[in-house]
Amino acid sequence: MKKIILFAFTATLFSCNGCAQKKEAKEEKFPITKTEAEWKAELTEMEYYVLREAGTERAFSSPLNKNYEKGVYHCAACNTPLFKSKHKFDSGTGWPSFDRGIKGNVAFSTDYKIGYARTEEHCATCGGHLGHVFNDGPKDTTGKRHCINGVALKFVPEDTKKDE
Repeated sequence: MKKIILFAFTATLFSCNGCAQKKEAKEEKFPITKTEAEWKAELTEMEYYVLREAGTERAFSSPLNKNYEKGVYHCAACNTPLFKSKHKFDSGTGWPSFDRGIKGNVAFSTDYKIGYARTEEHCATCGGHLGHVFNDGPKDTTGKRHCINGVALKFVPEDTKKDE
């Protein structure tokens, strides 16, 4: 009897992460859609790997990790503004980290790629994978850490001439 219950529990557990859910996530529509060939022609190999295949760049490899200039971080694939420099902080993890994204320009889903649920963050305009969100960010702001692949971002410095 115990074996039957264990088998039923195991079967139920694996069925919760079935093909239907994965297919559903792939069918999500975004304002900017391109073919795989079009994305490959426009992005570098590493940008394609991260943004289109949900890869991860090596920690401490992005020059944006230690960028402290004022400006806005845009999606490297479609140029959508995603994060403001005033919300960036040094998490010590080796990836650019922010306590929040620009509302409406980032979207979220759940990924189970490493065996447990994580909040995946992607560009709401093109669907490009950016990174993940964790609950270990600055407690004095949002408490969130948006851990973002630097290769998925393009930094646009603030126009300092408009203050003159």
